[in-house]
Amino acid sequence: MGRMRSSIRKPPSSVVIADLEFYLVAIPCVGQEAPVRSLLVQLSTDTGLRGWGEARVPWRPSELAARRDLLLPILGGRSIFDIEELLALEALRPAPLRCAVEMASWDLVGRVTGQPLCHLFGGGYRRQIPLAVRLAAGIAPEVAQTARELAEQGFHAQIVTSCGQPEDDRETLAAVREIAQDRAELRFDAGAGFDMETARDFCTQVEDYGLQFVIDPLAAGSLDSIASLRRQVNVPLAVWRSIQSPSDMLSLVRCGAAPAAVVDLQLVGGMVPARKCAAIAQAAGLNASLGSGPSLGVALAAMLQLAAAAPAFSHCNECAHHQLQDDVLSEHLEIIDGMIAVPQGSGLGVDVDRAKVERYQIT
Repeated sequence: MGRMRSSIRKPPSSVVIADLEFYLVAIPCVGQEAPVRSLLVQLSTDTGLRGWGEARVPWRPSELAARRDLLLPILGGRSIFDIEELLALEALRPAPLRCAVEMASWDLVGRVTGQPLCHLFGGGYRRQIPLAVRLAAGIAPEVAQTARELAEQGFHAQIVTSCGQPEDDRETLAAVREIAQDRAELRFDAGAGFDMETARDFCTQVEDYGLQFVIDPLAAGSLDSIASLRRQVNVPLAVWRSIQSPSDMLSLVRCGAAPAAVVDLQLVGGMVPARKCAAIAQAAGLNASLGSGPSLGVALAAMLQLAAAAPAFSHCNECAHHQLQDDVLSEHLEIIDGMIAVPQGSGLGVDVDRAKVERYQIT
């Protein structure tokens, strides 16, 4: 009997980074929202493959050439498979930049092996990723109307954003709750904007609003302070902005600050640390989800691949893709009934349209 052949392509023993390019891109949003501005990172190998990453960095177009000239000698010649070594580089200290470069490296790893990243991260645990959408702060009736429209489009998890005034926030939550009723699960993002007394009073007053959780209620950002607040209120809490590494997730578990956590790839610095955060959350029985700002499509694809393979990300994951008028992908990621199918192409599962990059590039 003949030996069965594996369908998985055997990667070459060494594929190294040969080139690096940066692109600042801005794409308009629907309505009055400001354009989404991101940095696209392209890594090229000595074999001619290209991988893409995306991050939000405050760079100017005039900086890109100098930053490329600084980083290329450091990254050039490194194997795309040496992800942990890449994450340890001092030159990639800013977490968003580290995330984008690591994302591009993983994209290359997937392309070399001929597999979507979720297969390399443990398999396609989910084929459809449920989404949560953010409601911009504003006047209560207008926010509530937006919530109704999004619920009708199939977005059944919505995040109400604090305007910084607790009374106005309660009014907005009440209006959204009334108009959305049972069609949408609500979260509230306090934006780390309240002091202890204000946060305690606010959480007490919204106890009967049926919130899934209140995100980052305290300005201090101290996990011990959030743990203290948790003991004083009945509303479930979640931590987002304080989770900037797996060690922060471990600290969250140890102090019992909240039963839920939101992991942002760019805050923790990449897909590897995000997977470590997911493992800690799962082991501790925490509810977890992925959170992110608007994406040009590349970072969204990375989030989908990670969410597909990590059972810990059981809640709806935040996505703002519906706000963009366009993206930089060759094929648009379609949202159906508040969910996106995990792309099954190799690497991130998507291809970048260079013509779109050039069209929206900031020069």
